[in-house]
Amino acid sequence: MPAKDIYHNAVKQALVKDGWSILAEDYMLEYGGDKLYPDIAAEKSIAAESQGRKILVEVKSFLGRSFIKDLEWAVGQYIIYRNILQAQQSEYELYLAIANRVYNIGIQKKLFQLIVETNQVKLLIFEPEKEVIDRWIN
Repeated sequence: MPAKDIYHNAVKQALVKDGWSILAEDYMLEYGGDKLYPDIAAEKSIAAESQGRKILVEVKSFLGRSFIKDLEWAVGQYIIYRNILQAQQSEYELYLAIANRVYNIGIQKKLFQLIVETNQVKLLIFEPEKEVIDRWIN
């Protein structure tokens, strides 16, 4: 199993506080014999739907020396996971979880905006100390 991001538990707790049930940690995606592990699988029951909504969340801290290298790594991983989910016609929606401080730095960078918008990266913005979700960006 891959190592957990330092914000893994904060995101997990934020999801629980927001009414999500955690289905799995290090959820296994398999494609062509390769195994990959998005950090969290969660489900939220919706009264009008019998099955509810299911998401996979990849948590990234952006604590490396280069914001751009962290962005390359995070978005590359996100795209690989999303491509597998699309190929498998999965019911899961994929989100990249980043701390609000990372989002606030990133949103000021045109490259961050370009990459997130062009690649249609869904973001879960969270507050790590309070372990709450600030917002969802589709």
